Amino acid sequence: MTTSDSEVPSFLVERMANVRRRRQDRRGLEGGILKSRIITWEPSEEFIRSNHVINTPLQTMYIMADLGPYGKLGQRDYEQVLCTLKVDSNGVITVKPDFTDNRGPYRIVTEGEKQELWKYTIKNVSSPAQREEEEREQRVFKDLYGRHKEYLSSLVGSDFEMAVPGSLRLFVNGEVVSAQGYEYDNLYVHFFVELPEYWSSPSYQQLSGVTQTCVTKSVGMDEVAYFSYPFTFEASFFHDTEALEDLSQWPVLYLEVISLDFWQRYRVEGYGSIVLPTAPGSHTITASTWRPVELGTLAELRRFFIGGSLELEDLSYVRIPGTFKGDRLSRFGFRSKTTGSVTFRFNCLQQSMAFLESSSTWKKMQSVLEGIGRFSQQNNIFNVLEAFQRARRRMQEAQVNLPEDLVSS
Repeated sequence: MTTSDSEVPSFLVERMANVRRRRQDRRGLEGGILKSRIITWEPSEEFIRSNHVINTPLQTMYIMADLGPYGKLGQRDYEQVLCTLKVDSNGVITVKPDFTDNRGPYRIVTEGEKQELWKYTIKNVSSPAQREEEEREQRVFKDLYGRHKEYLSSLVGSDFEMAVPGSLRLFVNGEVVSAQGYEYDNLYVHFFVELPEYWSSPSYQQLSGVTQTCVTKSVGMDEVAYFSYPFTFEASFFHDTEALEDLSQWPVLYLEVISLDFWQRYRVEGYGSIVLPTAPGSHTITASTWRPVELGTLAELRRFFIGGSLELEDLSYVRIPGTFKGDRLSRFGFRSKTTGSVTFRFNCLQQSMAFLESSSTWKKMQSVLEGIGRFSQQNNIFNVLEAFQRARRRMQEAQVNLPEDLVSS
């Protein structure tokens, strides 16, 4: 179903309204012999209608009126359905349209030589139910609601885990959507997530991944590679009073874009990083990338004919490495070149017992999230400053390559 104003219920929607749920604990017999065919190669239309969904058997009755003029009674064109009654095997009666009660009558306007307006009401004239019948009806409703509650519980299961008190669990379902703006074709992305201090993940959790190799296609002026590569991971932040005061970091995703040609020549197309979203929900983030370069044409010729290029030994050098303990990180003399960008889509979920509390623990968690927000702002400022530094390096390189008479003038 969509949000269109002209949407009408489809056949499947109408049949699913009375669907009968399968029992969750039903198990097949091991080693049994099939008594029927699994696949019907030439199903009839009636077979499709009766086997498309599992529905409760219904008995349907229509109350109709013949609104034809005198002399044309009995013609199908003048027949109108006033009310539809449906009774299922559970004894539930459905009346459509509903009883009018205190509402106005229903209206039918006929078309023909002259329009006629018909009004009619639908009333429940059954005798009042006896006390025993009302009690039986209440028991039926109670049993129905109890079964529905059991069904909802079976969907959740008994293995639902609550977060440890004093912790924040982060669930991320991500997707490497696309990469665009790179020099060579046949791209793939290698990425991993770095967890800062006080963060951890289960031992079985995989915090890295590699996409498939994807050929680019022309979209406007760009060459775009669509990966649609899904990944998921879980991380937990365990905090106490000291950890709340020292919190200044959030997990970071590092990425490396590599190209592979027909002759199995590898080339690093760019490095980048993304701070994972600090707010739950769906987020689409595009990460700009860069790669280190050497001066002179020899390095570019080697990259074109032989493949290979300058590579970072530690991908965390894209930002501030986790092993760095100093006050200032100098990148003087490091030359880089802006390349393309990679688009990610994140669906984040946060779980914490503090979300259910209104005590000081929730206030502490609020300070945690506020600190995370400040760190995210610092990251944006860091990206802007880094872009300015790359632009200034390109201007310096352009001045170096100019003739001496133009530089002196």
